[in-house]
Amino acid sequence: MPRRSQSPDRGLATRTGWIGSIARFWQKTYAADYLGVALLMAGYFSLAFFINPFHRMFFINNINLLYPHALKERMPVSWNIFYAGVVPFICLVVWLAIARASVHKFHVTILGLLISIFLTTFITDVVKNAVGRPRPDLISRCKPAPTTPQNVLVDISVCTETDPHTLQDGWRSFPSGHSSFAFSGLGFLALFFAGQMHVFRPRTDLMKALLAVSPLLGAAMIAISRCEDYRHDVYDVTCGSILGITIAYFSYRRYYPRLHSSKCHDPFPSREATFNAGFAKIRDDEEAVRGPEAFTLSDDEN
Repeated sequence: MPRRSQSPDRGLATRTGWIGSIARFWQKTYAADYLGVALLMAGYFSLAFFINPFHRMFFINNINLLYPHALKERMPVSWNIFYAGVVPFICLVVWLAIARASVHKFHVTILGLLISIFLTTFITDVVKNAVGRPRPDLISRCKPAPTTPQNVLVDISVCTETDPHTLQDGWRSFPSGHSSFAFSGLGFLALFFAGQMHVFRPRTDLMKALLAVSPLLGAAMIAISRCEDYRHDVYDVTCGSILGITIAYFSYRRYYPRLHSSKCHDPFPSREATFNAGFAKIRDDEEAVRGPEAFTLSDDEN
């Protein structure tokens, strides 16, 4: 006997009524992804505005914490958002428009960028607040009271800094948020360029490879600036960069094949197409099992 193929289990999507309609909508669209992005945004803003980091104890004469607090940063938060968030977005839109990409490709590419950025930002802040590692410029931020003893572990109570943001941010050193954000946005752009130009396929010319690598160089320069401003050390920046590029790769691969694939320039089929193909398979399986005559209408049914 021929082996009977198994029909895909669609669960609630096979039911009739409003429950089935909602289930089919959920499986056919990217609503779950957008809901996830919204939750990540809500979680990030909750952490940023309502949660204080864990405050590790410290020595006021710890030479690793005595660096000056730079009031003017080489890469402020606003410029980091522009270079690592807005610029990749613009580059992707321009590339897709020139290539006359399909609506599906345009959609999943921008969605992948958003997921990469917001997932990275949320995880970074969760770890920052949980670890509570002092920044290299903590003592300058803290402004410990003159009577604070040396060579004795002290806590935040010895600080005289009146600005709460400046003080609390002194315990958010690990990992570097600028670094992780830069590599999440610019790293995703680099992966996209690599896939569109088949950089990892044989005999790809050097200019295409350099174009694909250029966003990573920009992200690295942003990360290095955090050491120059004494906001982080090399350990913070390295871990933040690894976190950002890892999540960028995770977000990219959710919608695109591996970079060695011959079709790495095209995204995976849309969920609607996959969903409809699954239901077509269900119908084909039923016809194969029951036979075409089972679906022939009788004279009474016509």
